[in-house]
Amino acid sequence: MSLGPLMIDVAATELTAADREVLAHPLVGSVILFSRNYRDPVQLQQLVADIQSVRTPALLIAVDHEGGRVQRFRAGFSELPPLRRIGHAFDADAQQGLAMARALGWLMAAELAACGLDFSFAPCVDLDYGLSEIIGDRAFHAQAPAVAQLAIAYMHGMRDAGMAATAKHYPGHGAVVADSHVALPLDRRQLVDMEQDLLPYRRLIANGLPAVMVAHVLYPAVDSVPASFSRRWINGLLRTELEFGGLVFADDLSMGGAAAVGDLLQRARRALDAGCDVLPVCNDRPGVERLLDSLRVQIDPASQLRLVRMRGRKHSRFETLGASAAWQSAREWLLRSASPPPELTFKAEGAEAGDT
Repeated sequence: MSLGPLMIDVAATELTAADREVLAHPLVGSVILFSRNYRDPVQLQQLVADIQSVRTPALLIAVDHEGGRVQRFRAGFSELPPLRRIGHAFDADAQQGLAMARALGWLMAAELAACGLDFSFAPCVDLDYGLSEIIGDRAFHAQAPAVAQLAIAYMHGMRDAGMAATAKHYPGHGAVVADSHVALPLDRRQLVDMEQDLLPYRRLIANGLPAVMVAHVLYPAVDSVPASFSRRWINGLLRTELEFGGLVFADDLSMGGAAAVGDLLQRARRALDAGCDVLPVCNDRPGVERLLDSLRVQIDPASQLRLVRMRGRKHSRFETLGASAAWQSAREWLLRSASPPPELTFKAEGAEAGDT
């Protein structure tokens, strides 16, 4: 059986019979977990094993686990700082900042992989223009070259732990005020004015970036539809000009920013037609069921290969990870990150909607 293009969620810490039935559908290829799916590492490993047992090849399992406001699993996991903290370390000492980025990228990925998850939607490579509250301290930095360097180091740390990185939110969510979870943000800049937003993607792609998540943001000077539904942004700029050969995720199709192109079925069709490989649909089981009944997809072998390459490599069990020298070294970097400059404060709270 092939892995389908839909990424869906489950309701609780254990699978129900209804979950198993939906997960077995050929249009489903991956699962995203939220904090409601987590109690402790032991429970998480059992849930992951149950999801993977539903079919062959096993479904891929993902999570939003950036640190700061967006970290789904907390009790028993290392509490990661927002990416902004790494940016401040970089400003104080570039080499130290890059080392911290690689170490914390490794730590995040190693703990998830040890529980059997395949990937996290990280890092966020949006630039912080001081406009977007939904991005805010999720951004490494305001300057594109710094974001690029830190994101590459973070991606390499994830790779060291056996996990593929996903850069988001292409082509850039930092210059808009609206939150795409509830509305369609509008960015009126010309394409030539977005070169700084694209620079981290150019450099990440040159370093083997495995995946990109596309934003529900409208750039009317470039195309008349949001980037997540735009052939120009995906097949044109990303695939052709930037020569990106990895996997393309749409942002969650149930978000308010996606509603501009129609109902859920229309959104799915438009995103696939634009060049997206994977369509997350979160917190909308009735919508998922309608898609399973109505969406018709011709499986693309190239898209399948890109998806399979996102499968994680598990190096150790969670229970033994803490005994490794690599984990202990990464935790030393985490302790350093826990002492930000006195003038900086970070929010620890965040709703489930403040995710992808």
